[in-house]
Amino acid sequence: MREAPARTGCPDAKEGDGPTEPRLKARLVLEDGSVFEGRAFGSDPPGRGEVVFNTGMTGYPEALTDPSYRGQILVLTYPLVGNYGVPGPQTDRYGLPRGFESDRIQVAGLVVSEACRAASHAAAVTSLSEWMESQGIPGLEGIDTRRVTLHLRGAGVMPGKIVSDGLETSFIDPNTLDLVSDVTCASPSSILPDPSIDRPAVVLVDCGCKNGILRSLLDRGLAVRRMPSTAYFLDSDFDGIVISNGPGDPQMCRAAVRNTERALALGKPILGICLGHQILGLASGAETWKLRFGHRGQNQPCVLEQNRRRCFMTSQNHGYALREETLGREWQVWFRNLNDGTVEGIRHVSRPFMGVQFHPEARPGPPDTGWIFDEFASLVRRRPG
Repeated sequence: MREAPARTGCPDAKEGDGPTEPRLKARLVLEDGSVFEGRAFGSDPPGRGEVVFNTGMTGYPEALTDPSYRGQILVLTYPLVGNYGVPGPQTDRYGLPRGFESDRIQVAGLVVSEACRAASHAAAVTSLSEWMESQGIPGLEGIDTRRVTLHLRGAGVMPGKIVSDGLETSFIDPNTLDLVSDVTCASPSSILPDPSIDRPAVVLVDCGCKNGILRSLLDRGLAVRRMPSTAYFLDSDFDGIVISNGPGDPQMCRAAVRNTERALALGKPILGICLGHQILGLASGAETWKLRFGHRGQNQPCVLEQNRRRCFMTSQNHGYALREETLGREWQVWFRNLNDGTVEGIRHVSRPFMGVQFHPEARPGPPDTGWIFDEFASLVRRRPG
């Protein structure tokens, strides 16, 4: 399959809008032989990874810095990307960056219909292309990203590469790699919402944690002890456990699964988010499976299984799910995806264990399910110290 370059609607940068980038011809090549031709922006090719798509309409700075995208080439279906530029490195009261979910771009490449160079926003300090170039991330524009998306929906996500003439490279499947080791924290650390006040403490198992999750816990008055994904933490003093999001196949996270198995015996509150939800499921004895094209976007509907009149719009970024038929009797489906019926949340019938496949912290996306952090914080506070 070979695509003609798409027409562009956003004007090129004019004098005073910043430097323009050369329009090097490049192409997206999929493992099944499909080719989509366009123009390079950002850093020069090549780039390689698993090609996935996101249906969100905004929030590209947060999406590109989400560690769950490590090793993936991201295709954005929204036709115009970069129109509000990239913000500066401001931090919040906890010292966490505003507008970014980690300290760098995590995607292996970005594919868009049109990368706007004439950014217009009061907070913008650079363009999308300049930001990507500064971090060595290749981009591809001028192709029909919705056509790419339809192809991936039919054939399934697969390895791909962004290349130009004379810059060929091999395919790589990031799901065969231990991607979590690339994005977890290097050593334990503590973050306190107010050092002068004694707070309930939660261990955060960092599998590639988004800043939004950290901020959501701190906003609810919880002290956070951030631990590497492989660290043994069960001999420390804590009141609850959060297992974060992260990239890749959950079955690669063997140490985190073993530690979670042991943590279940303690009976303290546990919250798993995205990859952490899958790790919690594996620790309980359930199985995971790889979705054909995954759920990635800020518009994914999920219904509360115990009250199907309540539906929430959720932010999601995952390629694996729990097999419902492998859940133990003591576990129940908490949320279900209304698009395909897959499991989006589980909870224990009698103990304070719960997990959600979506992102209750949003960033980007709707904050409809932020109450899940409220419920978890309430469980942590009622536990004995």
